[in-house]
Amino acid sequence: MSVSILGVRHHGPGSARAVRAELERLRPDLILIEGPPEADALVALAPELEPPVALLAHVPGQASSAAFWPFAGFSPEWQAILYGTAAGIPVRFCDLPAAHSLADPHDADTPGTVAPDAPAADTPETVTPDAATPGTSDVDSPKADSPDPRAATLEPGPEADLEPVPGSDPERLRVDPIGTLAAAAGYDDPERWWEDVVEHRGDTPFEVIAEAMAAVREGHEPDEREARREAYMRKTLRTAIRQGHDRIAVICGAWHVPALTAPLPPAKADDALLRGLPKVKAQLTWVPWTYGRLASWSGYGAGISSPGWYHHLFTAPDRPVERWLAGAAAVLRDEGLAVSSAHVIESVRLAHSLATLRGRPLAGLGEVTEAARAVLCEGDDLAVELIQRRLVVGDRLGHVSDGTPMVPLQRDLREQQRRLKLKPEALDRALGLDLRKPLDLDRSHLLHRLRLLDMEWGVLGEARGKGTFRETWTLQWRPEFDLALVEAAALGITVASAAAQRARDLASAASVTLADLTGLVERCLLADLPQALPEVLAALSAKAALDTDVTHLMAALPAMVRAHRYGDVRGTSAEGLAVIVRSMLDRICVGLPVAVTGLDDEAAAALLSGVDAVHTAVALMSEEPTTSPLERAAGSTSAEAIGSAPEAVGQEPAAPTSRQAASPLSRWLVTLRGMSDRPDLHGLIEGRLTRILLDAGELDDADDRMSRAMSRGHAPTRAASWIEGFLGGGGLLLVHDPRLLGLVDAWLTGLDGEQFVDVLPLLRRTFGSFAAPERRAIGERVRSAERSEWSGRAGEQAVDEQRAAAAERTVLAILGRARIGGGEHG
Repeated sequence: MSVSILGVRHHGPGSARAVRAELERLRPDLILIEGPPEADALVALAPELEPPVALLAHVPGQASSAAFWPFAGFSPEWQAILYGTAAGIPVRFCDLPAAHSLADPHDADTPGTVAPDAPAADTPETVTPDAATPGTSDVDSPKADSPDPRAATLEPGPEADLEPVPGSDPERLRVDPIGTLAAAAGYDDPERWWEDVVEHRGDTPFEVIAEAMAAVREGHEPDEREARREAYMRKTLRTAIRQGHDRIAVICGAWHVPALTAPLPPAKADDALLRGLPKVKAQLTWVPWTYGRLASWSGYGAGISSPGWYHHLFTAPDRPVERWLAGAAAVLRDEGLAVSSAHVIESVRLAHSLATLRGRPLAGLGEVTEAARAVLCEGDDLAVELIQRRLVVGDRLGHVSDGTPMVPLQRDLREQQRRLKLKPEALDRALGLDLRKPLDLDRSHLLHRLRLLDMEWGVLGEARGKGTFRETWTLQWRPEFDLALVEAAALGITVASAAAQRARDLASAASVTLADLTGLVERCLLADLPQALPEVLAALSAKAALDTDVTHLMAALPAMVRAHRYGDVRGTSAEGLAVIVRSMLDRICVGLPVAVTGLDDEAAAALLSGVDAVHTAVALMSEEPTTSPLERAAGSTSAEAIGSAPEAVGQEPAAPTSRQAASPLSRWLVTLRGMSDRPDLHGLIEGRLTRILLDAGELDDADDRMSRAMSRGHAPTRAASWIEGFLGGGGLLLVHDPRLLGLVDAWLTGLDGEQFVDVLPLLRRTFGSFAAPERRAIGERVRSAERSEWSGRAGEQAVDEQRAAAAERTVLAILGRARIGGGEHG
């Protein structure tokens, strides 16, 4: 009977090749791998998967925490699994079960309980549903104030971090084993030392690593969590021996090798450590992973800074430097940068020269990066960053087979992704949708439903233009979405049913606001969830009936009107929405006259934005949209003109029909007309109400109102506020109405210096918001008016020809053209 303990660095290409070669030499009859034993039944699926992938452990019905065990193609454990499944050799996991790890919250919260091998390819990276992002381990990851996780996993770090050994003298320190070994070899960079002696060789001397770890661990007392993990590994090893296996190979983090090497401690001592551990019912499955999540910057404790580089080292054992720099040149060419084959040849020479000068057996990532920066990128750091993102880290996304255990929600999403031709990708991908096409409409529904489930697979961009049938999305798949699907599995077995239940839960929440509910209605329409709309609308109606703040109603109305107006574009029924919209408008019309009383400048500006939003929304509710007389004169058909009355400025409005009188627009305009004559209005509000009523054809005395507002009885700052409100949104009115332009011009030129300085900021803000053509047209009108005024004054006065003749002679003399005898000379 022989037991071979192969100590490795998790996610190391050199270790992966060495493990594969050693297993082929040993030909064991059992392979034990550091990882959760509940995943033993999932090993057979490994050949069908495309790494990077991860084992996901979760507790059904409890979304308190979950754990991931990531694997890459260059992970030694993954190569051991592939070898075992191909050779028909049993492969088992031998670490502490996930049922215990997920059940013990103290592993993450107890200070000082940091396992020497922080999460690696076969140690879990735990996430909480609150964060929904892997990185903070509740099972096996050090905290921020703990030592560098690489210090304990045979994952070299740039420096040797120190930490007191738990339960011992605080002065006693534990040293980074890789840093210690690198320093003993004369290296100041532990990462470079490890690559030189292991990763770049491919023939990892497992006996030498075991001997080195035994020396580093001499006198080390493991903490409680580490002791339990190693006790369970020994227990699994003893069980395998009792079952009659003669040749056993164990693949584990190199730090654990001394704990698993004979002589082993008594079995009773290990059983005592494992007795009474808390336990939950854990389920495991395979999920896709990404190289971005495998990188150390993502927060993964045993992550590596360059998964793309390590993938390259593993898949290109011959001429890796040449192939890498050729790939870097291809990346730069794809971005339109000029890179020739001569650049690649020179960068290869430079990388090899740097490696020779530094005494390295092979140019590492540092050398090829410096060569790429100096030759390929010509010193451009942005180009270097592009190579870093595309090659050094990489954008690879793994894939799991259809036979992998999944919750029904995961399977439904996968089927919809196939049907809608939406392939999950790790890189950002732009997607434009035309909602008039059935396929694009179904895609939009799916993406909006996933957003309701807090899965931002797609980020919706800003709409371009006024069309409501186009959407622009940016798609990027992240591994934690699988965890989100597992958590949402209790809501429904399909994406549609789960999203509908999520909408119902949000609508019934005690803390939900009126604005939240109106937004939720719009989201239900966008996601095509008619089954959830009745309950959401009922909650909205109840909330609106109890909310007495008119500003809340004004903020909520536009979303409701948009949902009602454009719901038919998507073919979604919103029955009952019109009744709620009209009820909200009625309450706004009743409460607004009270809300406009006693406002300061800031409150008036805030209320004015609500008035504008409601006016635009009410215009969308109009059944017979028309354009205002001003916009007809300017040739404009803007959306703001929808619902305006057809009468010309200065004419009496036509008597409304009974249908028009009952329209939302008529109700709204009556409310505004009733407020416009009040003397206690803020100037900003009064000016805007006057403009709205004028555009709607409800006023024939706008010039008189402006004249009164700018009279000497009002302070100049109030007059300026009135003008700001009146002209807000555009200056075409001054271009097409000389009377109003003259009033503004006369008021402005009549101010003294001090008054002009006071009102200048307001006027500058008002006129600065106009479009450049509008400002230019106003200036030309003012200049034309001044010329006409001077011409009129000149025509009113008789010319004294005798006096003018004297002036004429003087001017001609100056020019050298003196008049002589009634003629000209010179």
